[in-house]
Amino acid sequence: MTSVVPALCDDVEIAVDQIIAHVGKDIRIGLPLGLGKPIELINALYARARQDATLSLTIFTALSLEKPEPSSPIEKAFLEPFLERVFGDCPPLEYVRDVRKQSLPSNVRVIEFYFKPGSQHGNNTSQRNYISTNYTFAARDIYHRGCNVVAQIVAKRETPQGTRYSLSCNPDTSPELAALLMVSAKRGERKIARVAQVQQSLPYMANDAEVNADAFDLIVDHPRYTTTLFSTPRMPVATPDYAIGLYASALLRDGGTLQVGIGALGDGVVHAACLRQKKNDAYVDLLNRLGTLQQHRELIENFGGTVPFTKGIYSTTEMFVDGLMHLYKAGILKRKVYDFWALQQLINESRCDENALTPAVLDELADIGVRVIRTQDFEILQHHGFFNEATRYDHGYIIAPDGARVIANVADPAARKVMAEQCLGTSLRKGIILHGGFFLGPRDFYDWLRGMSDEDRAQICMTGVYKVNQLDHNPRLYKAQRQHARFVNTGLMVALNGSVVSDGLESGEVISGVGGQYNFVAMAHQLPTGRSVLLIRAVREKGGGEAVSNVVFNYGHCTIPRHLRDIVITEYGIADLRAKTDNEVIKALLNIADSRFQATLLDQAKKSGKLESNYEIPDAFRHNTPQKLREKFAAHHELLPDFPFGSDFTPQEALLAKCLQAVKSRAAKTSKLKLLWSTFTAGAAPAATQPYLERMKLVTANHLQDKVVRQLLIEELVKAGVTK
Repeated sequence: MTSVVPALCDDVEIAVDQIIAHVGKDIRIGLPLGLGKPIELINALYARARQDATLSLTIFTALSLEKPEPSSPIEKAFLEPFLERVFGDCPPLEYVRDVRKQSLPSNVRVIEFYFKPGSQHGNNTSQRNYISTNYTFAARDIYHRGCNVVAQIVAKRETPQGTRYSLSCNPDTSPELAALLMVSAKRGERKIARVAQVQQSLPYMANDAEVNADAFDLIVDHPRYTTTLFSTPRMPVATPDYAIGLYASALLRDGGTLQVGIGALGDGVVHAACLRQKKNDAYVDLLNRLGTLQQHRELIENFGGTVPFTKGIYSTTEMFVDGLMHLYKAGILKRKVYDFWALQQLINESRCDENALTPAVLDELADIGVRVIRTQDFEILQHHGFFNEATRYDHGYIIAPDGARVIANVADPAARKVMAEQCLGTSLRKGIILHGGFFLGPRDFYDWLRGMSDEDRAQICMTGVYKVNQLDHNPRLYKAQRQHARFVNTGLMVALNGSVVSDGLESGEVISGVGGQYNFVAMAHQLPTGRSVLLIRAVREKGGGEAVSNVVFNYGHCTIPRHLRDIVITEYGIADLRAKTDNEVIKALLNIADSRFQATLLDQAKKSGKLESNYEIPDAFRHNTPQKLREKFAAHHELLPDFPFGSDFTPQEALLAKCLQAVKSRAAKTSKLKLLWSTFTAGAAPAATQPYLERMKLVTANHLQDKVVRQLLIEELVKAGVTK
């Protein structure tokens, strides 16, 4: 199936037949991480395997997405209308349901290198079939597992040059895997199939994501496969998330680089950066209330800033999240990078004006060591407007618009004179503000991408993680592009030795996966002005509402080893751990721990011999409590809403979600007898709560559990101000 012209079909069942006919009955299919899975195709293939025990199916993938499934009548009443509205006709991945139930047929295996966080907790089958690998090694590892089919959804566009396709949300690993398969097929080592399923709901992304039809052996194309894209509704941003975001935002350097992830912590960073840009006085006041500028002034002056962004930032990120959309809208994500190292270096050093090229730039090129311009160099420079369109290149010579032929060497005075007079463009063009590996987000994020003009969207380059997550592919260029890089990621726990736990537990159970976190941390250490910033909430709550510290003395698993320790942030401050001794690292982390746990941690550190026996935590850091944090934010409460970027919830649902969470917490902390007594002694529900009770189908409650939930919900609604 490696013909120049791909086979076309309009039905996934036919596609399954063709795959089996070509590859055989041992199908090992690689699917993209997240959004890019061809749901209808893989469902048809999985259904075929369930029907035919002689068909062996192995699915290699990561981040298999699943719509929330209600676990109780109360959750069902809340979620069903929301799910219907948000997910529409987005079909479910059938294998995911059976993975969760541990009921896959014996002839099917699902092997993943990254789980949706927490989704496979307690699932022994999934835990046994997990591959621990860096994101940049995923294509290699899947290939070595015998993968013979690669498939994903694509967008399609008719152009004067013919039909073009876009890998859109997932050029991250598929092209690399497909290239490995092609080499194997040409050697006669394995039969392969490269399959695309057209999904026109996808935004059409250009640059590295755009491919010709010959990138595929089989294309499935029918309008019935264009359905609602899977989206990730935004989660509320809590006070600790905002505190962490404010600290992190002060480490962003104007003219620098940012990688940031999904979720409440990422939203906290983005919202804080937007406040820095749009409401700077309030932003600085918030930092002062947190003590940021007093405690971390030198770090911020050396590596970050608090003034609005003028140059803006550029992003290189494995996951293109909707937070970056908001940075773009705020005028922050706007710094452009170019694909020629010397040109990028001159821009970084303010020796080249992107908007007004002058002959002096040729002297500057020569000054930093560029002499001979090769074919590839010329093509890149002309692509970016450095050379005008009338100039040509021929076997080491520049052909000027008037036909003059000069050696392609900027160090040659005669050649440089001709280039200066005839060949230079007027300004640079086709710069990139964001390189991303994959995207996933809420509905309005997809709408924004689809609604952008082609010119604006061309500033975004979806590409392979081998480019985004490391320097190896082109170290000199990427180092120039990624100046003042801040790779902002999240962790679960941090040990007092500086190692960070992000993907698993000491029992060996995997919570999510390494993904690209290790790559970004390592890259931060390789870049002269780069920093790794790991965000960790200081505490978490157990099921019964008991607070547990996420700053621990030690832990039997780590994702980021201690020798790569850098910056760690909790809601109580910043710990700069780079180049610090173990003693200094422990002290810095004690300062940002929750004060309810500092005494125990201090005692453990002293017993270990890493901390002097008479050491005491400074008083400035001994009041790290949730209550104190809320007090510091009280004056600017209106600037820190639960959903800073909007929500898929209606206002009624947003309040219900908050109240139901409080109900769950109260129920866990309160004795059953007390709950029952409160229910039986309660008065009539305020009239204002009736619409909320109707939405939850709790106007009346027949079962005892429902009565308890109903009363607790009424009390929480009243606390929230629903009284009239």
